[in-house]
Amino acid sequence: MSLSEVAEHIRIRSVYLAAIEEEHWSAIGVPVYVRGFIRTYARFLGLDPEEAVAQFNRTQPEPPSAEAAPAENVRPRPRPGGPMIWVAGAVAVVLIAFVVYNELSLRAQQTATAPVNAASGPAASASISPTPELPTPSPAPAIGGANTLALVLSAPSWLRVTVDGSVSMEGTFPAGTAKTFHGKNALVRIGNAGGVEVYVDGKDRGKLGAAGDVVEQDFTL
Repeated sequence: MSLSEVAEHIRIRSVYLAAIEEEHWSAIGVPVYVRGFIRTYARFLGLDPEEAVAQFNRTQPEPPSAEAAPAENVRPRPRPGGPMIWVAGAVAVVLIAFVVYNELSLRAQQTATAPVNAASGPAASASISPTPELPTPSPAPAIGGANTLALVLSAPSWLRVTVDGSVSMEGTFPAGTAKTFHGKNALVRIGNAGGVEVYVDGKDRGKLGAAGDVVEQDFTL
């Protein structure tokens, strides 16, 4: 098979597959992307993905040993309660606020759709039917529509979405994130393909790969 044919099967550009074959790692980017591409390519070829990644790791320079470093360059370990704990606390507060916001939004929607009596008292009682009618639930709205691309995260993932040549979304986003894009062409790059559902023109395209896979795919809307 040609690299172009393989690229259509595993949704990795042929230029990246050629870079893997030639061990031209800088053409792909940071090592985390290289490892994700190698795992996907190895599974397609029927090889052991972890052994393929291990071979790649052996080509990378090892970090300097702490014992070999000069004594004056050795830094003391951070004490408990340092900046990392503050960062972890800030992330926890943001996640809690996100969950509370979703809960309040859901309750507000339920309250807005609940039936409300227009009047009370004897006059109102005379006009009310003995058997009240239950409100008919409205169908759930479809995700996206014509000329749209929608992404729904079931697990945290790094994303970059380029619509009609402009980057519309880039960064690491938590589970529960949902975003819809409108345009003619969309290029999507996902750092955790197993945690992102893709909808094109309102149709569920499923997930583009397994958990931890780095996938890039172009969509015509």
